[in-house]
Amino acid sequence: MPSAFNFDASPFDALHPDERQLVRRSVDIEYFREGAVILSPGTEPTHLFVVIKGHVQQWDGDEQQTSFGPDDCFDGRGLVAGQVSSRFIASEEVVVYRLAKAAVSTLIASNATFGALLFADLSNKLGALAERRSQHELQSLTMARVDQAYLRPVYFVDADDDIATVARAFHEQRTTNVLVRDTACTPPRLGIFTVTSLPKAIMSGVPLDQLPVRELANFKLVTIRPSTPLFDALALMIRHRIHRLVVAEGEQILGFLQQLDLLSYLSNHSYLITLQILEATDIATLRTAAEQITRLIGVLEHSGTKVGMIARLVQELNATLFERAWQLIAPADLIANSCLFVMGSEGRGEQLLKTDQDNGLILRNGYQCTHDLAELCDRFSSALAEFGYPPCPGRIMVSNPDWRHSEDDFARTVRDWLFTPTADHLMSLAIFLDAHSVAGDAALLAGVREQIWRFASDNAGTLGRFAGAIDAFSTDSGWWNRILHRGDGGKEQLDLKKAGIFPLVHGVRSLAFEYRIPATGTVERIEALLAGGHLPADLGPVLVESLHFFMGLKLRAGLQALEQGRVAGSGIALDKLGSLDRDLLKDTLAVVKRFKVYLRQHFHLDVI
Repeated sequence: MPSAFNFDASPFDALHPDERQLVRRSVDIEYFREGAVILSPGTEPTHLFVVIKGHVQQWDGDEQQTSFGPDDCFDGRGLVAGQVSSRFIASEEVVVYRLAKAAVSTLIASNATFGALLFADLSNKLGALAERRSQHELQSLTMARVDQAYLRPVYFVDADDDIATVARAFHEQRTTNVLVRDTACTPPRLGIFTVTSLPKAIMSGVPLDQLPVRELANFKLVTIRPSTPLFDALALMIRHRIHRLVVAEGEQILGFLQQLDLLSYLSNHSYLITLQILEATDIATLRTAAEQITRLIGVLEHSGTKVGMIARLVQELNATLFERAWQLIAPADLIANSCLFVMGSEGRGEQLLKTDQDNGLILRNGYQCTHDLAELCDRFSSALAEFGYPPCPGRIMVSNPDWRHSEDDFARTVRDWLFTPTADHLMSLAIFLDAHSVAGDAALLAGVREQIWRFASDNAGTLGRFAGAIDAFSTDSGWWNRILHRGDGGKEQLDLKKAGIFPLVHGVRSLAFEYRIPATGTVERIEALLAGGHLPADLGPVLVESLHFFMGLKLRAGLQALEQGRVAGSGIALDKLGSLDRDLLKDTLAVVKRFKVYLRQHFHLDVI
């Protein structure tokens, strides 16, 4: 009976003590020489294999699908199906554990997590993984919803009530805000009045007992549903720069969600970072806030927060950071007559740790800038570099004159990209499709983006050349073995951006471009494609899961690099991955491979 079986490797780490004992009683060891066929298509498997030493390759026809190394197990799916569908060949001398099928069946019946991790599809596998993590992260921020936080009671006043009456209500009800019902207008409306507006009332010069609260109430309520995650509530507060949200389900008002109450749940400093950014009077203060954003990301990742939620929060914080930096550098008239926008992963809301700058500037038609625009833009790019955003190697930054134009000039540039689709033009178009406004007049960016949809061609050749970039990093070798390079210490690393993130993101972007979907985020684009019937229903969800898995994996590797004083990149050290992450990586890369096959057929890439 082998005594060194590794129960720390997935899926065996999900087993209970008595189940581990069953494994010990049911395994034996077998040796295969190099080139030996371990399993052949059509045969009925009798064991689950767990690699002890060496590597095993899985082949479908002439194409290698993947490989298995120490602590990896195979062929679980064949065991369940009762028939092997691939060839498994020892690529070198291999030693394996063999776990009898009867024991595996018993473990599946007694332990659902084990079964899910061993045999399930990607969705169920990630679900099982999330469930396991949740056992250790019951207080995780990802689990908290708005209705789980403390909601303060709501008090109503009539819009005709005077300020003195409302002030007494503040005192009697021990509250700092009331909702204002205005039935005098059509349709009736609901607003909010807070203690922070009392100074305005006093300074108006009108006696407080003669001043209707209607005059000072804010009737642009920001509401949120009780089932919304708290993180979305926080992002909403940051976006609107408010301290409370009205929680409502349909027409029913349930209460106020105050920022302090929310922060008692979210034991982090995101709001304090926002305050620091908004109140900053110099670039040095903003640099400190930028460093705190990185630390916050680490805290959230370690707490088990879902990577999609982290990305949304970071997008809001970064947008606030960029806007404040631009406000400190650019004169007011320039800000009012321009639109500063970001692109790339920042534009899509998928950036976590800081990467290259991708930004541009649109000037309002007719605006005569009397300032040294080049010098101002250089200062902005330098400020971002101080915050930790490296200059873009392709100089896609406002400091480059090619990325700052008037509305008309930018519109002409966009039309050039569309009408003369050279490789450089298509690259610029792809980057610009992700543009997201962060400061100034967002309508300027919307106007230029409208040019894309007005002049976009339905020409299959243009669409195909645009989508063809998904193969920009492909090689003729097997997908699992490609995009490998030597990292620190000579160890092989997988470039996650080239192998997984880019083809997935650009493939989705290409479909969104074809169907004129204006969304900039990959997840939002997938949702729109699914809603329009432009993407197979079973492919969309796994693309989202794969993207988030890649982002999470890249984030963990990046944080580890930063902790060790290294630069965070997109390389993943394969030998550092646990068996479950390796397994999930194979599954998610297989999703990308399937997506690329779909795209090649859809855009007829083989004939372009």
